[in-house]
Amino acid sequence: MLLISQNIKNHYNLEFPDDVILRINLAWCNNLEELKEKLSNEKNGKFFLDLPQGRIKPPNNKYSLEEMIPILESNKQIRYFAISNVENKNDLQPFLDKLPGYVNIVPKIESTKAVINIKEICNSLKTEKKIVMLDHDDLFSSIIRNHEDKNNFQKYIKKLIDFCRENDISLLRTVGVMFSDDESRTTQYEK
Repeated sequence: MLLISQNIKNHYNLEFPDDVILRINLAWCNNLEELKEKLSNEKNGKFFLDLPQGRIKPPNNKYSLEEMIPILESNKQIRYFAISNVENKNDLQPFLDKLPGYVNIVPKIESTKAVINIKEICNSLKTEKKIVMLDHDDLFSSIIRNHEDKNNFQKYIKKLIDFCRENDISLLRTVGVMFSDDESRTTQYEK
C-alpha cells in the first residue's frame, strides 16, 4: 500500500500511480466542511482518514465518531479509517460496532502497551486483510514516559514487525517525509 498525504497532491503538480491512497489526517482539518471539500475534489480516489484520539500535540482538532459516520456513509471512496492510540480491543469496539463494513479499520500503534496487546488488537479486526499503522515517534515517547530503557525501542519494533509478518498483517510505517519552504498555514495547529 502506498499511502500519501492528500496535501501533497493538492499543493504540487505531481503524478502518482493509480493505486495511491490519499491520507487525510483529521487533526489537520479545521472543520468538517473542509474535509467534505477535500473528498469531493477526488471522487475517484481512495481515501485513508486518520482520526486522532487522545492527541495532545498540535494540531489538535477533534471530531467524534458520530460526526464522522454520515461522512463515511456518503463518501464510499473512504476505504480506510485509522484510529489513534489504540492500546487494546476495547479502544476499537465503538468503531467496530458503528463503522460501515466496507471501511477497513486501522489501529495506530503508538505505545508499548499496544505492542504488547497487538494480538488482541488484530484479532478484534473484522476485515480479511488486516492493517496496523505504527507511529515510531509516539512509541519512543511512550518508552520514555514509562521510564523504560530507550534501547527497548528496537525490541518493540522487532516484536511488532515479527508479529505482523507471521500473521500476514500489513504494517504501515513512515518512509521519508516531505518538507517545503512554502507552507504558510498557522491556524491548523490549534482550533
